[in-house]
Amino acid sequence: MRRADALRFESVSKRYGAVTAVHEVSFSVAAGELVTLLGPSGCGKTTTLRMIAGLELPTSGRIFIGERDVTRLPATARDVAMVFQSYALFPHMSVAENVGYGLVVSGRPKAEVRERVEAALAMVGLQGLGSRYPAELSGGQQQRVAVARAVILEPRVLLFDEPLSNLDARLRRRVREEIRELQQKLAITSVYVTHDQAEALAVSDRIIVMDQARIAQEGTPRELYETPASRFVADFIGEANLLPVEIERVHDGRAAVRLGPVRLELPARQLSSGPALLAVRPHAIRLAREPDPGRLPVRVAKATYLGAQIEYELESEAGPILVVDHEVAAPLPPGTAAFAEFGRHGVCLVPS
Repeated sequence: MRRADALRFESVSKRYGAVTAVHEVSFSVAAGELVTLLGPSGCGKTTTLRMIAGLELPTSGRIFIGERDVTRLPATARDVAMVFQSYALFPHMSVAENVGYGLVVSGRPKAEVRERVEAALAMVGLQGLGSRYPAELSGGQQQRVAVARAVILEPRVLLFDEPLSNLDARLRRRVREEIRELQQKLAITSVYVTHDQAEALAVSDRIIVMDQARIAQEGTPRELYETPASRFVADFIGEANLLPVEIERVHDGRAAVRLGPVRLELPARQLSSGPALLAVRPHAIRLAREPDPGRLPVRVAKATYLGAQIEYELESEAGPILVVDHEVAAPLPPGTAAFAEFGRHGVCLVPS
């Protein structure tokens, strides 16, 4: 398969009358990288994907695939392929006919089409199923047909539009692993759109979080999860306790932070003295029965057993706190007085 191209957005905006769907968005995707556009409904991620595909043209800004300016090119001239949420398979065509449709339309010889269809089906684990029809396949198999139909065209950029939303939770996990494995094997530049945070964390080299038509933050899954740049990102990427704190002083990039009776020292992250928020992941808190200057007094309001873990809802002077504890042998019953100790990872400051 030929080498994929990089993708670049330069100050791209899209307006529909008075409504701005995408505002001054700039980002790049390296050749062979999978980048996910993540955000709530209406944030602009799907419009961004459609502008890459050429299904929408930007109001301003420029879009490049490799060094080629494709801003005003139609979809048919961009050499991109999309895997749709609805699969968009032709029900009257066999699996092989669906996969090879783009090659047939482009006038490729029958022998070449047949050979490439067989290779594409083998690539997605559907060898021997070419004669079946979409209605005879499971949802996961139909999704793999849609992926095979896209990659057989050897596109410069492969686009995924909420590709797993029609699958149940267990199948979604398996198919996302298959998509990621295939994308890495082909080293194809890919842009993936989803509103599912776990899905984005699982498949992405990098994630671009969008909010209200703008980029809120971009980075690796680990960077976004462990060091969110804002309250929105902290709350949207996984679960986070957002606790009001006071930064008492900042020195050499370190902040002395007061959370009720507890004093913490954390990276200042360019914040200055004054009010801030402490973003704490539920797994970053350990519950203890003995007091300590570094522990926050809490009371167990609710304990929910979930098999491999217990979710505690705690009451504290800083507000409600959610804790995920994998010590399930001796759960703390509601009403128990305890102390919350904050770990070194999964705890960071964000602006208030």
